[in-house]
Amino acid sequence: MHSVPHISQGRGTRRATYHGRVTEPRKRVLLAKPRGYCAGVDRAVQTVEEALKLYGAPVYVRKQIVHNKHVVSTLEARGAIFVEENYEVPEGSTVVFSAHGVAPEVHEQARERKLKAIDATCPLVTKVHHEAKRFAAEDYDILLIGHEGHEEVIGTAGEAPAHIQLVDGPDDVDNVVVRDPAKVVWLSQTTLSVDETMETVARLKTRLPLLQSPPSDDICYATSNRQHVIKEIAPDCDVVIVVGSTNSSNSVRLVEVALGAGARAGHLVDYASEIRDEWLDGATTVGVSSGASVPDDLVMEVLAHLAERGFGEVTEYTTAEERLTFSLPQELRKDMKAAAAARAAG
Repeated sequence: MHSVPHISQGRGTRRATYHGRVTEPRKRVLLAKPRGYCAGVDRAVQTVEEALKLYGAPVYVRKQIVHNKHVVSTLEARGAIFVEENYEVPEGSTVVFSAHGVAPEVHEQARERKLKAIDATCPLVTKVHHEAKRFAAEDYDILLIGHEGHEEVIGTAGEAPAHIQLVDGPDDVDNVVVRDPAKVVWLSQTTLSVDETMETVARLKTRLPLLQSPPSDDICYATSNRQHVIKEIAPDCDVVIVVGSTNSSNSVRLVEVALGAGARAGHLVDYASEIRDEWLDGATTVGVSSGASVPDDLVMEVLAHLAERGFGEVTEYTTAEERLTFSLPQELRKDMKAAAAARAAG
């Protein structure tokens, strides 16, 4: 592993333009911050790690705990077994539900199989579930803005399937049909593009002027923050490299946002080894960020890879400080406390 280049700090402004004359174009990296792990992902990964310590391997996980190839393979190596559905989990075993949330029927299936279920759903996703239940109880039509087939959308829609219809982006608005235009609310998947979501809402409001908004923003703070800093640096970038997996909605959105904000090219990679040298041909400024389920050591490997190719000057641009943390799921904390008490007594 090569050493990581020195990272200098920038804050909140995009440009650090050099006005002197140089014979060789100066190669540099603009490193986005915030990037990488958000509080919900940190909590979900830690949940699986602590469950493995407490209960021993194997611990079953329904779906990928977070949408990141490296995280999943690392947990598999420690004894986590990832499954698609509860029926794949042996009766009486421990199962962890992923950060993306599940529909009520998934909890019911777990009870039927006598599984010890630990719910690692991100609290910000749980908030959207609660909103869906509340508006459904008040007999609203709920327009859920999100991507069809995404686990988070499936879980949220499962809370009130009779009241929820999916709106998959601005072009899907014309397909919306509601019972009462005066009793409609929109909710959204937490990992969407902020701009595209607002475009979808604007289009919905031209058709449904009385459309209500969620009581608080559904797009999570981490998604918004990562998109905001990418917008700041993208106009100065010949290429933006986002570390993240192709099934990670927020990572894919970061590439789209970078291109929309003026980056000349953008690429999504799981590992530094996937970066192609031709992407860097003729480039002088490379932007780097990572999705909300990406450990920062993968970003450091990308910086080392770029340094070997002449991009040794790194400026980190910070547009927000993230201090939010979430406690571990209640079921797990209770068992950890009991195990600690048993050790103390023994």
